[in-house]
Amino acid sequence: MPGDRPNIIVIYTDDLGYGDLSCMGDTHVRTPHLDALAGSGVRFTDWYSNCAVCSGSRAALMTGQYPDHAGVNGVLPSNRESEGLPESKRTNTIAHALGAEGYRTALFGKWHLGVTPRSMPHNFGFQQWFGHLSGCIDYYSHLFYYMQSRGVDPLHDLWENGNEVWRNGEYMTSMITERSVNYIRESARDSEPFFLYTSFNAPHYPMHAPEEYVSRFDHLPWDKQIMAAMIACMDDGVGRIIAALEAEGIREDTLIFFSSDNGPSRETRNWLDGTRDPYYGGTTGGLKGHKGTCWDGGVREPAIMSWPGTIAGGQVSSEVGIMMDIFPTMLEAVGGDLSRYDLDGVSLLDMVVNGADNPHDWIAWHLAGQTAIRRGDWKLVLNGGLRDNDDSVPEVWLSNIAEDFSEANNLADANPEEVWYLRELLDPWAEGQRRIIREQRAVFN
Repeated sequence: MPGDRPNIIVIYTDDLGYGDLSCMGDTHVRTPHLDALAGSGVRFTDWYSNCAVCSGSRAALMTGQYPDHAGVNGVLPSNRESEGLPESKRTNTIAHALGAEGYRTALFGKWHLGVTPRSMPHNFGFQQWFGHLSGCIDYYSHLFYYMQSRGVDPLHDLWENGNEVWRNGEYMTSMITERSVNYIRESARDSEPFFLYTSFNAPHYPMHAPEEYVSRFDHLPWDKQIMAAMIACMDDGVGRIIAALEAEGIREDTLIFFSSDNGPSRETRNWLDGTRDPYYGGTTGGLKGHKGTCWDGGVREPAIMSWPGTIAGGQVSSEVGIMMDIFPTMLEAVGGDLSRYDLDGVSLLDMVVNGADNPHDWIAWHLAGQTAIRRGDWKLVLNGGLRDNDDSVPEVWLSNIAEDFSEANNLADANPEEVWYLRELLDPWAEGQRRIIREQRAVFN
């Protein structure tokens, strides 16, 4: 592996669909900065989130573990009493590990891994942070109001290093970008290696965007227009981050990873007008399912890894990767000792740098009664649901992903031996995950 230790940047978006970038085939919004980032490194076609909803995905990214093992699966509530990552994870996060290697660490944007003072980012390795702790906020007032119907009053949710701050009227995506750019400049000035977690809450609802971006897409229907505007603003933010690295002369010394926490939302609240029809703003690019489901539309994400001079540019990889791999991959890149941490993910560095074999044999998911596993080209989904129609789905669904991108054809009856083999892996794994989270939460509570 390379001898020089790179800066590390993880850029994470929220509810971005597999097909929502122009380098992934979207036709209604152009993302030139992300397209250029993809061209400078490797674009993954078969990259997965560990969870089809926010908190579980972010817990896996932070800990390098499956969501249940990380102690958080599903969506955490966002009132001021909401606990997040268990105490035992304080020293098992990517931020802690990189901090122990002498890196400055910062988070700007969405956390969604606990709201109580004990659960805040500075207790899990981030030396500096700014953003919101809940699952979603108004982009301008920074109010959380999602749970009003459940009796939770709206509350303000914008914080800096554990202290509540007010920036009423400032667009959240722009603030995240500004903080990230300034942090890069400060770190370069001090000649210190850094880990930056830029966690955009876009394009998660509520659907808000500045007029300068909305007007770019006035030829589109409202849902596509606002979604495109939110993504374009985020893409410009990525462009500003890259420009800051280049201006400081550290672009080739920086390893960047970009992806999203889960697939696009079909939730009716996206409409903001009381419409009860499922929302159609984001796109899965033809994948089956959406946010909240274990079909590929809920967990298969656009993903980019770039490290000029070390990772060859122009790569398009169909190798399987998953979000819990980022912790070990980044730690190996800086020369850290992976054996010091309890990891389910594996480092993909040798694969992306040297073309080594993929270390994964299989990966799996467990969420709200749904389970799924992918091994090679086969994917098995048990108790899979769909959010945008009332069609019943067979309890056991087997697809060949290479031949059936959209998981449209159920091959379970024709391949009983494959179903049996995959269940021999999946069923005990899922039961083990359920046991692990029960035990962890019991100790935590």
